[in-house]
Amino acid sequence: MQPSIEFLTPEESAEVDAALLTSKDKFSTRLAIYSLRCLNQIAAETGLTMEEIPAEQVKTWIKKDESLKQNLDIDANFENFFTRLVIASLSPLKQVAQESAMPLQDLTVQQVVKWFEKKGKID
Repeated sequence: MQPSIEFLTPEESAEVDAALLTSKDKFSTRLAIYSLRCLNQIAAETGLTMEEIPAEQVKTWIKKDESLKQNLDIDANFENFFTRLVIASLSPLKQVAQESAMPLQDLTVQQVVKWFEKKGKID
């Protein structure tokens, strides 16, 4: 049974659910996809690259994100925790971009899922 908290669109969730991944890797994949969308939108609003976005701006985004507010009781501890998770997701996203030979901001959900599937087969 899937948790009721969804950070992804139904289509994105279905794609992750269909992937041959462990529960841990599905969580990491979902987080990376959410982070990619979040960082892309912050970059578009600020003119910064995804790599330049400071943690404080991510935290502000998390505070405003309606999909989180609807499903969670967000407090300062959660904001700090989730901000660190989003920033940490940059590492695998950069790897996906490098292996795909494309800019970070142009990555697709499919590329992220396939990268995690490939990584899961190696581990």
